[in-house]
Amino acid sequence: MISFTVGLSEVEGRFRLDPDYYQPKYRNVTAPLQNICSSRILDECIVTLGPAYSSKSFGGNGNIRIAKIGDITNKRLPDAWENISAREFNKFGSVKLDKDDILLTMTGDPPDVGKVFIPYNSFEEDNLLAFNQRVARIKAKKIDQHYLYAYLSTEKFRLRIEQVALGIRQRNISVPDMRSTYVFVPKDTRHIDEITRLIKRHLKSRQESQNHLLDANSMLEFELRLDNFTFEMPIGYSANFSELETSLRSDAQHYQPRFKKLINHLSCYQTSSVRDIRAYNRRGLQPIYVDNGEVDVINSQHLGPKHIDYSGLQKTSSASFSAALVAHIRRDDLLIYTTGAYVGRTNIYLSDAPAMASNHVNILRLRPGIDAAYMALVFQSIIGQFQTQKHARGSAQAELYPNDIDRFIVPLIDEAKQKEIGDLLRESLVKQQESKRLLEQAKTRVEQLIEEAAQS
Repeated sequence: MISFTVGLSEVEGRFRLDPDYYQPKYRNVTAPLQNICSSRILDECIVTLGPAYSSKSFGGNGNIRIAKIGDITNKRLPDAWENISAREFNKFGSVKLDKDDILLTMTGDPPDVGKVFIPYNSFEEDNLLAFNQRVARIKAKKIDQHYLYAYLSTEKFRLRIEQVALGIRQRNISVPDMRSTYVFVPKDTRHIDEITRLIKRHLKSRQESQNHLLDANSMLEFELRLDNFTFEMPIGYSANFSELETSLRSDAQHYQPRFKKLINHLSCYQTSSVRDIRAYNRRGLQPIYVDNGEVDVINSQHLGPKHIDYSGLQKTSSASFSAALVAHIRRDDLLIYTTGAYVGRTNIYLSDAPAMASNHVNILRLRPGIDAAYMALVFQSIIGQFQTQKHARGSAQAELYPNDIDRFIVPLIDEAKQKEIGDLLRESLVKQQESKRLLEQAKTRVEQLIEEAAQS
């Protein structure tokens, strides 16, 4: 337990008597900012909360994307957001997001409260995007919006938001609560210009990464005519007894007609079962996590919609890694989420760094001659999604086992075309990592300027 002392002068004039408010990690941030910042955030910015939609507002056939708190904390671009209808948008008096608007999370377990994100910068201007009440939109009045985004992205600002937010486990902050948060604006405008350029490059690289993904998926859909693949969910359907004997499955989910229609669609192309094209297929092992360990561990939370979160990997020791040979990951291995909400999610490992897979991550290693990045996109597409739904087991929690993955049927298009599609996925990761590096560079520069101002 950490103990600390707060002087009476520090409490006077405050409306907070809870000890957590005065933790050293907050006070060490707050004091320097108060001394060097002349502007409060509500003086420099317009902060707007989204409306309180009902749970029935989301989903359906709506064509308006809406940002929820998880979209901001996980930095999801609008194509991964939920939809609402124009009727719901107008019913709740929704606010349209504009180009380069900054979104801020207003609630969540630390450190999720106070996270910021610019959802788009070069999307079409007529895209209609909205946000709900747990998210705030921030617009700068005078200072550059891109510099503001860099400042709000710093750990110093997030800690200040966490400090003034109310709650013990889950923190909540209102717009009035933000009156005691500050904006640091360098006196030399050249510093603002420097950081603005970094953020613009960050957004450009992020958009290029997204464009490469869109191109890869479009090319895959064109080659396999997936854009023309349609299906209807019948009221009822039947399965032959011979199918039950072969699959050893008695659940109705396994025999949905759309799964058979997909396989029939793929029969127009050269296909193979995963069993016939893989060199290795098994789950990893339960890791022994070690702070500041020497070797990376990839568990299911590190598998993203398209790419592995290389910057957030946990660690284990060299000794534990050496003892877990069957869980070793090689470059170009496919890593598959096997237990829980995102079962079937597949990423390719595009690093030469030693790493091991946890027990809820399946390692799929392909034989030579097949582009692994292309195959990762196949697994991410409707081909992989449908077959995951067909072969996954369990009711309360879905499970996908190695022998189930072996049954997947996958298309094997021309090798040159596989590489062309795979290269787009690989280039997408390069641009994504470049984008993250530029954002970190901008945040670091802002914090350096704050430290310099505090020392002068």
